[in-house]
Amino acid sequence: MDKADNLTVVILTKNEEKNIVDVVRNASRVTDDILIIDSGSTDKTVELAEQENAKVVYRAWDNDFAAQRNFAFEHTDKEWILYLDADERLNDELVEAIKSVANSSALKQYSIVRKIHAFGFEYKHGIFKPDEVLRMFPTNSVKWEHKVHERPICALPKERLAGFIEHYTYDSWQQWWDKAGHYTSIWAQDNYAKGKRTTLAACLVHSIYGFIRAYFIQLGFVDGWSGLYSSFQHSIYTMMKYLKLYELEQRG
Repeated sequence: MDKADNLTVVILTKNEEKNIVDVVRNASRVTDDILIIDSGSTDKTVELAEQENAKVVYRAWDNDFAAQRNFAFEHTDKEWILYLDADERLNDELVEAIKSVANSSALKQYSIVRKIHAFGFEYKHGIFKPDEVLRMFPTNSVKWEHKVHERPICALPKERLAGFIEHYTYDSWQQWWDKAGHYTSIWAQDNYAKGKRTTLAACLVHSIYGFIRAYFIQLGFVDGWSGLYSSFQHSIYTMMKYLKLYELEQRG
């Protein structure tokens, strides 16, 4: 099937030179209209993206992922919009499904199954188990909310596309630690501004439950050692969120 000429693929970037060529070429399988929303890369991300014929626009980073995604609406006039992260790749079946939808007259929002690869392991269970993400919409039907762990708001019926995304996330523990520190700070600041408060006891309870949910409820133990340490990761991540919220409260 021919590429969709009424679809924009949006990719958020900052210092993604190791991923940018592959993700643009992968996205180019469904459309030639690739839009990069860059938040100030200091490596070769922008140069490489432009060499691959992607359109690059800049928006200063203000700790708001939803705002970055919503900014894309100012730079496309296409009927459909698809969001893809720099470390994600569409598989063959999904490529065909996306083109089919974009070339139809459907009025729906579409979710995609995402398989997560982290630390050299493909997860089947636990906190990194395959998930389902809403990513494709008629352009004028969706807005994003929340500064971190952002989500789309769309009133249209939902349908899941065939195929899946391969998500090649954390390469190293340091990469996870850096991102976790950044995301938990944004979460704490955003929730403090919204009036959310916590206690040290609640920090501990949330952290313990985070481990129980990942390791037992979501069957992380089935993935062996990888499931065990990813469950501890989630526990630490959860505690960091609430400790930072508590710290903000104490500072007044």
